[in-house]
Amino acid sequence: MLRLALRVFVTCLATATNALYIWPSPPLDALEAMRFDQDRNGITDLIQPCSLFIFAAPGAGRSNAADWIRTAYHDMATHNITDGTGGMDASIRFAEEQARAENVGDGFQNTLAALLGLSTRYISIADVLAAGTIIAFENCGGPEIAFRGGRVDASEPNAPGVPEPQQDLESHTAAFARQGFTQTEMIGLVACGHTFGGVQQALFPQIVPVLNDTNNAQSVSHFDSTFVTFDNNVATEYISGTTQNPLVVGLNDTTNSDKRIFASDGNATMASFASSASLFASTCADLITRMVDTVPAGVQLTDVITPLPVKPDLIDLTLSVDQKTMQFTGMLRVWNLPQTTTHDVRLLWDDRAGGTNNVSLVQSRVATSSGGRATATWFSFPTLTLDVTAGITNMLFAIDNAIEDQGGVGFAIQDDLIWSNTSCITEGATVTGKLAIAVRNDLAPTRVYAESLGRDAVDRPVVVETDFTLQPGAANALYAVWSGAIANGQQDFTIGAEIGGVKVTRNDIRSVFDFSPCAT
Repeated sequence: MLRLALRVFVTCLATATNALYIWPSPPLDALEAMRFDQDRNGITDLIQPCSLFIFAAPGAGRSNAADWIRTAYHDMATHNITDGTGGMDASIRFAEEQARAENVGDGFQNTLAALLGLSTRYISIADVLAAGTIIAFENCGGPEIAFRGGRVDASEPNAPGVPEPQQDLESHTAAFARQGFTQTEMIGLVACGHTFGGVQQALFPQIVPVLNDTNNAQSVSHFDSTFVTFDNNVATEYISGTTQNPLVVGLNDTTNSDKRIFASDGNATMASFASSASLFASTCADLITRMVDTVPAGVQLTDVITPLPVKPDLIDLTLSVDQKTMQFTGMLRVWNLPQTTTHDVRLLWDDRAGGTNNVSLVQSRVATSSGGRATATWFSFPTLTLDVTAGITNMLFAIDNAIEDQGGVGFAIQDDLIWSNTSCITEGATVTGKLAIAVRNDLAPTRVYAESLGRDAVDRPVVVETDFTLQPGAANALYAVWSGAIANGQQDFTIGAEIGGVKVTRNDIRSVFDFSPCAT
């Protein structure tokens, strides 16, 4: 039996929001990983180098980073601070919004095509758009920007509200005020956004002529001379009178909206940005944070998500076919571990029998994050075979003889609801086979199921539950095995159960290709 559970990520965040972040917390673990494990989720591959544009041949004159930033602003710009509608809620994905004159171009669809797959049960599409914007700034020379999760994806388009170049200063000022920004903040937000990208000729032929430049095939007139890098050139070139910004020096003065906005306070704000790159960076960090945190009324964001200094990941427990042992594997990420020396890292764990155990971990790789500001050093667990009676209950880590235990609480491990090694697959035109879940008999679930990621009618991530059936087993076995057929064409699964009327989930994600072939 299939159940489409509209347990969107925000429901799972309800108990985690504004609470001390202790691992494991699947919602916060997922948001933290998307924000900081940028090499693993592939997001930096889409903006490195920062001139990269994956939707055309090299030399298009465009960049993914600029599209992501523009998409986030246009998504937020529908916000109405008076009635609380609109804001960062991924309504820009709706065709009705994209068809409006204020949202001309394919940049929004390109952004969604690149980033939509990062949304999960715990991460909304709007969260991904916000994170993509932050990561684009940070990895292309910009400042570090705070990230919060918990945005809720819209179920329908929002009202129009994005300012257009031909509108007068009064209209722009009113639009930004509706969004929650003062006149000075309007100047700053436009300048921060326009340190990237430019105006495309095909979309605005009244502003940009055909450039006939083989290195700029889509004839994009850029806002400053370093259009794929964050710096204050958008201000220095404006103040010095050397700018080629098409919204400042365009031949059609009616569409010179940046000129009107920048000059609206007598150029005071732009002059301050031109004279201080650090002021410009800190202002942009604040304004971009406020932009992506502008959400509809009633949406509660998490606290600022910061990287855990020590974080287990990919923790896998699998019960053997004979139910005598379980296999235990995993990884450990250590944040900003000095790279000048070799480190002694050990896993220590407690079991149900009161025993303590330890094993050395092997460093596997070092990754960078946030434009090289931070490092993540990864260590691999050896494959451990645990006695099924003893199992495992808690982990600690010793890093160069210093104990890491999350302030004394340790890193809890649950061995009561795990995968069974009786799962198997048969590969053909489609993957078929059996998924099997092992449940300790003292758990006494009323229902056991596999979970896979689906999409609802408006593309929001939802959890699809596939009920499993209890299988016959030995009377003295510690675990009961529940199984079901692979269904729905899904390839990645987590497991869950209902216990005393409450749903519990184990965030041990498995691909069907992790399982052995079925016996023939």
